[in-house]
Amino acid sequence: MNINALVAQNYAAGKAATAPGAESGGNALVGAAQDFMSTLRASEDTAMQSMSTGADPHALVQALAQTELAVQTAVTVRDKVVEAYQEILRMPV
Repeated sequence: MNINALVAQNYAAGKAATAPGAESGGNALVGAAQDFMSTLRASEDTAMQSMSTGADPHALVQALAQTELAVQTAVTVRDKVVEAYQEILRMPV
């Protein structure tokens, strides 16, 4: 198994999640939420398979890393939205 090829393949697969899309407005938000949920579901399925059947441990680590990245991204977006809302509340009327 070539580690460099595996890393390059996983990087290419994960890069699509961070690329800006052609979507705009609410469609982008819905698409991001669906991508987030699909990442969580896939990671959960991989974890269940790894724990029950003893599947590839590398797949489990990769799934956990993807989940961690997705959660960190969601938390960052949430923090920015809250910060923007607080800034709007501080504006004089």
